[in-house]
Amino acid sequence: MLTDPITTYQPLDVGQIAAYVHEQPALRGLLAAGALQVDEVGDGNLNQVFVVRNDPARPGLVLKQSLPWVRVHGRSWPLTLERARREAHAYEIYQHFAAEFIPRYHGFDGERYVIAMEDLADLRVWRTALNAGEPHAGAAEAMGAFVARIAFHTSDFGLPPEERKLQAAASVNPELCRITEDLVLSEPYTEHEHNWHHPALQALADDLRADADVHREIGMLKHRFLTHAEALIHGDLHTGSVMVGDGRVVAIDPEFAFYGPIGFDLGALWANAIIAAARADRLERDATFRAHVAAILPASWSAFRAELGRLWPQRLDRFYTDAFLERWVAHVWRDGLGYAAAEAIRRMIGYAHVSDIETLEEPARSSAAAAVLRAARGLLLERDRIDTPADAWARVADELARSR
Repeated sequence: MLTDPITTYQPLDVGQIAAYVHEQPALRGLLAAGALQVDEVGDGNLNQVFVVRNDPARPGLVLKQSLPWVRVHGRSWPLTLERARREAHAYEIYQHFAAEFIPRYHGFDGERYVIAMEDLADLRVWRTALNAGEPHAGAAEAMGAFVARIAFHTSDFGLPPEERKLQAAASVNPELCRITEDLVLSEPYTEHEHNWHHPALQALADDLRADADVHREIGMLKHRFLTHAEALIHGDLHTGSVMVGDGRVVAIDPEFAFYGPIGFDLGALWANAIIAAARADRLERDATFRAHVAAILPASWSAFRAELGRLWPQRLDRFYTDAFLERWVAHVWRDGLGYAAAEAIRRMIGYAHVSDIETLEEPARSSAAAAVLRAARGLLLERDRIDTPADAWARVADELARSR
């Protein structure tokens, strides 16, 4: 991967953060007078994350600094620091059109690659909540509306063509896109050193990798990801990138943001809904919670469509008719199903797995992963014949039952 020349950049440590904040009047002014308490809460694999507070019982300020590498499963390789600038650029756009769906953004230090934002200590990661069997009403709807809001306002529907092209150029993110192109849309379908899976999945993995139809459809999705610059997308909108609680739903970590296919963000959410459903099924969660998880796909899609419909009268180019909108939305739907399948597959047999499945005990762990794989493969290959969320989820439910 490409790396930037690191000249003035220096990683911060806990002992330097208080002085750093005092040097930034705009940041110091966000906190009450008094001594600052600093805690490092990141894992150091990709970023450093510091929480700065006056009172440990009250939310304060978060500083997120990019590191010039990525570490996963003990391995490390160089990674551009510029991803922080792209993440900051995404937050700057989001705050104009969807401020209620992101942390309060307090600015970017382009020399230290530090993003300053609201401390979300009172919220919890959506994946963590779902893993614990904790429902959060309105989370799926909020993320569907968020995707629609940003899609409209950063596309040719909401921007003049010249400005949209400039925004797309400013959001080019080649190094992190390459991670998606490889880890999500290529490597899981080959024998690759990054891939791993539980032994019980070997036959399913072999069969999937030998399927020419699967390769064709993933190839189509990869090509769309590479070439279809519809709007600014988050690029990594899974349940681990959403915070919930206290009546709020907040998307975080848009460092993978770039101009791409809108269905990719929806698909990431839907894949993680499928995975959460597999966990809930194997743990025999109560029917109410399982219904809550099953509603994530239809609720987010309904909210996406509703928000687009609300914004549609504001479109700049009236050449795009209501009939066009219906046809275009159908393409987004099928893209979403395809990318949901790709994301779910890579979480089962690719490089980066998820706690929803990995914290289950055997044999539930392997049977849940098998169900996710089969459901994803069906969505991938049949998506042109799946017209409704009810139809899509019925296929998921069938696989969950079949793989118990």
